[in-house]
Amino acid sequence: MKFLVIRFSSIGDIVLASPVLRCLKKQVVTAEVHFLTKTKFKAVTVANPYVDKFFYYDNNIWEVINLLKKEEYDYVIDLHNNFRSGKIKRSLGVKAYTIDKLNFQKFLLTKLRIDIMPKRHITQRSLDTVAHFGVKDDGGGLDYFIPENEKVNESDIPATHHAGYIAIVIGASYHTKKLPVHKLTALCAGIEHPVILVGGKEDAAVGEKVAEAVGPKVYNACGKFSLNESADLVRRSKLVISHDTGLQYIASAFNKTVLAVWGSTSPRLDVEPYYGKPFLSTQQEAPYENIIRKPELWCQPCSKYGNKKCPLGHFKCMNQMDINYIVSRVNYRLGR
Repeated sequence: MKFLVIRFSSIGDIVLASPVLRCLKKQVVTAEVHFLTKTKFKAVTVANPYVDKFFYYDNNIWEVINLLKKEEYDYVIDLHNNFRSGKIKRSLGVKAYTIDKLNFQKFLLTKLRIDIMPKRHITQRSLDTVAHFGVKDDGGGLDYFIPENEKVNESDIPATHHAGYIAIVIGASYHTKKLPVHKLTALCAGIEHPVILVGGKEDAAVGEKVAEAVGPKVYNACGKFSLNESADLVRRSKLVISHDTGLQYIASAFNKTVLAVWGSTSPRLDVEPYYGKPFLSTQQEAPYENIIRKPELWCQPCSKYGNKKCPLGHFKCMNQMDINYIVSRVNYRLGR
């Protein structure tokens, strides 16, 4: 059977959907799995061994549709569920299974504070799209594969960090998902361990301010490495502290302990770090912690994606974040 799986964006959402590719390929013996995403997210799946063929979309939808028609798919698995994926499904004219993005439920939660979310993780709901074929969650968690030529050389990391470090992912797609500079500075100052700040070029200036304020125990890697190299920095770390962004889920794919820091979004949207294993027994702790202000603010979450600025103007979800508490959890997780 020939499948086209669609997930255009973004980094985190593609990683959260990765079990669909693995389980479909491994559990349906005859499955040939093709994957369609946006060109700018090519690096996220380029080394995935469960995908037989890749297609990339970059504002050329009809060109892509013509290429897809030649493949003569049996089924489409739509994990994006938007106007463009709908156009592709209609053009291919084959049976499709589509994720329910729960937009209505998310609207009620973020705008009216009415919580009727099903408490079913987005990864599990993604796997529901292939249940018709007998595919089940194999408990393997998320996948992320780094090409060998994109792994970080030890010489690219300061010698002071070779014995181990905490990775702090300081980037995010929206301002209201990020700790302010003074909070990041206090966090790094409070951690008695080498720290590497991870993020894109857009985070470099903030990273530099924090590194200058705290000193040499903080290495600002923002903007100095590619996505896959940054993923490798996360993979090599002792522990990860992260905003709600793609590298948080990449860290989960490597089974790293994650302290997830939430601002305008929330794990109540069923998007917390996913490991796929029953860590919540009395003998075993979950490898992640959702660090959110206690008691939770009535206005949190205020968005399913994040905002450019706080809708109420106070930004309490991050400005009142208890940094001492996060530091204490770092120490606990490191056995101190």
